[in-house]
Amino acid sequence: MKKLKLGIIGFSEGNGHPYSWSTIFNGYNKLAMEDCGFPVIPRYLEKQKFPEDTIKEAKVTHLWTQDSTLSHHIALATHIPNIVGNPEEMIGEVDGILLARDDSETHYELAAPFLDSGLPIYIDKPICLSIEQLERFYALEKFPGQIFTCSAVRYGHEFKISNDICAKIGKLSHIHATTPKSWEKYGIHVIEPLLTLAGDQGKLQRSQKWAEGNSVIINYKWESGFQATVSALGDAACPLSLRLIGNKGWYDIIFEDAFFAFRAALNDFVTGVIKKDVRTDPDFVRRVVEVIELGIK
Repeated sequence: MKKLKLGIIGFSEGNGHPYSWSTIFNGYNKLAMEDCGFPVIPRYLEKQKFPEDTIKEAKVTHLWTQDSTLSHHIALATHIPNIVGNPEEMIGEVDGILLARDDSETHYELAAPFLDSGLPIYIDKPICLSIEQLERFYALEKFPGQIFTCSAVRYGHEFKISNDICAKIGKLSHIHATTPKSWEKYGIHVIEPLLTLAGDQGKLQRSQKWAEGNSVIINYKWESGFQATVSALGDAACPLSLRLIGNKGWYDIIFEDAFFAFRAALNDFVTGVIKKDVRTDPDFVRRVVEVIELGIK
């Protein structure tokens, strides 16, 4: 099968995804990657095996960022052959788009031309911060599954819970989730795995928010009685973690393996492009955005 050609769009402050995502398809230049500005990226990449750990079905062939110097460095570090002066130049040249910016306020304007052209697009988390905004995105879809969006953290192997652990926990009644950094950008990293692990708990009935400085803590209750507390602790030094609590015990999850999660999410996107099916359920995305929006109001 012919490899898919992907275009990648970045860059947003504090987000190294154009480097890490492109590497997962193309491999990387070790010397150039040391200067990427994100010291953690070369450290976890050096633990992998390349080219064995790349996704073989696709290559990142085109790149755009708002900074020409940065674009050339990303291209050098991740073996991208084509830099474009305008994102829309990728239309007709690629089979899919990776929108690797996490500043959600830019997503609609950047994604709209590609949605209109019929290209499948992976929109980095969070796609947006309100249900009203989300419906604007889905109104542009030309076919089911054209939009793929998620926190890659949800794909982390740390969140695969065995039957033995489920038995230890018993009936799940609470999840306490904690993430560093801002609610708007990082809350989704624990909200998606939380909702996945909790399963269907009925309608969200209540939320209560506490905010102090750059920290936000929100308690949610669903109609089943299930409750969750989600904390985004700003500058605090804390792990991205979930505590699952049941009637028999508890279990702590700490997310650590970013490469595995990124690769799994990107592979799922590519699989959806090839199979032309839906890989991120719009109803699940709506539930996620609903929880995020309640933390902003």
